[in-house]
Order: sequence, then structure tokens, then C-alpha cells
Amino acid sequence: MQLIGLLDSPYVRRVAISFSLQGLRFDHQPLSVFSTFDAFAAINPIVKAPTLVNDDGTVLIDSGLILDLGERLAAPDLRLIPSGMDAYVRSQRVIGLALAACEKTVQIVYERKLRPAEKQHQPWVDRVQGQLVAAYRLLEAEVARANPWLFDGRPLQADVTSAVAFRFSREMLPGIIDAEAYPALSRLSAHAEATEAFSAFPYA
Repeated sequence: MQLIGLLDSPYVRRVAISFSLQGLRFDHQPLSVFSTFDAFAAINPIVKAPTLVNDDGTVLIDSGLILDLGERLAAPDLRLIPSGMDAYVRSQRVIGLALAACEKTVQIVYERKLRPAEKQHQPWVDRVQGQLVAAYRLLEAEVARANPWLFDGRPLQADVTSAVAFRFSREMLPGIIDAEAYPALSRLSAHAEATEAFSAFPYA
């Protein structure tokens, strides 16, 4: 398998780390949807990161759908989604909050960096920022239960996505997401970033 996309994307990074934890072999091609648009388009004309080229040549998009494939390919003891219903539902809640935080971070970054200053709409930015802070407030409450991981003695998908999202937001929006305001997420992030899987695919 080939994973296409840069590791500064939380969506690409969560797939790379998850596949590593699941023992799934893949090659990573760090192509940018901006600076290497044409090369990316030659693989996937939609130019969406992450893109996964399966061993049979099928091109898949969307990190959630790619990770669903990973769950099916991984050995049972290396799957990253809890099997019990209560844990599964809570895991999905945590993942959803983390992905919402990623989405709102991207919206703010794109508004600031890609839209001309005279066309930026501050009331909309304020609204998105409020949604971002709400997502992290709720995620902080969930992650406060981690010891050091949320569901197991190893990082599962909820841990991976939360840690990846928090690192992404802190890097991209340091003036909005302050590590000191989210001590539980900061602890989880530190534990995660120290693992072999996270170190192998660092934020860059």
C-alpha cells in the first residue's frame, strides 16, 4: 500500500501512525496538495490527502474510510477500535470531537492564509473559533480519564486521533490553543509523541 500526503495533515498522520500500530506495511509518499499538485493529481485527480493506493491499485480517500480498511486488515489483537459496545460508543465520541477540532482548525488556517485579507469575514472566524474551543473543552473532559491511555494499556484510535489533532491545532493556532489550558490533552499528547509509532511519523 502507498499512503500519499504530508504529515503536517492530521488526517494523513493519523493514518500513518494507526497503520504502524496495526503492523500494516505501507510506503509513504510525502506529496503536497499545494506545492506538488500535479504529481498528486497523477495519482488521485481529486488531490485529497490522505490518499491510499491499495495493493490491488484501488485508490481510496478519506482518513476514516482508510482507517476502516486498516481495522479489517489488522490482526484482532492490533485493532484500534474497542470491541465492547460502551467503549465503542465512547471511542466514537472522542474521535468525533477530535476530528471536529481538526476541521475547525483547518477552516481558520485556510481563512487566514488562503483568503485575501479584505475578503476575510471576522464574524465567521469568531464563530468557527468558538466551535474549536468547544470541541477541545469537551475533548479535555473525555481525555481526563486517560491513564495514560483511554481504553487499554496501549494507544487506540481515540488516543491517536486526539493526540494528533491536539498537536496539529497547537502548531497551527498557538494563539488560540494553549497547552496550559488543556492539561489532560497535553499529558496524552506527550505520552503519544514519545511512542515509537508517533516518532516514526512526526509532525512536519
